[in-house]
Amino acid sequence: MHHHINNWNKIILYIRNHFSIEGKVDIIGIIFLIGIQELGKGKNKFLNRDDKINILHIAICRILEPFGYYLFIGRDKDGWPHYTLKTQIPFNKEEQLFLLKKAIIRYMCEENIIE
Repeated sequence: MHHHINNWNKIILYIRNHFSIEGKVDIIGIIFLIGIQELGKGKNKFLNRDDKINILHIAICRILEPFGYYLFIGRDKDGWPHYTLKTQIPFNKEEQLFLLKKAIIRYMCEENIIE
């Protein structure tokens, strides 16, 4: 568990340093940045559909995919990734938060953003 906290702090620090965010870095902000990064791996024409909800959705699908919640089905002609839900995400808010933090840490490690 201690390892988990330490990694979370590394992520917060990384985001502070790279995105010059004033004040508190919240989990939604981090998920949003992941969504932007994932879109950027496509054709990079995402700004015309710059819809916060869609961007958050893409990020959540991407980070939860390794845990078996979503399956990546491919990108559309605009480069937007599409996923299908495989397993229901836990409804309990605390479990959700724990899962999202764990998923963000895994994503950041896989993408070599943090060691």
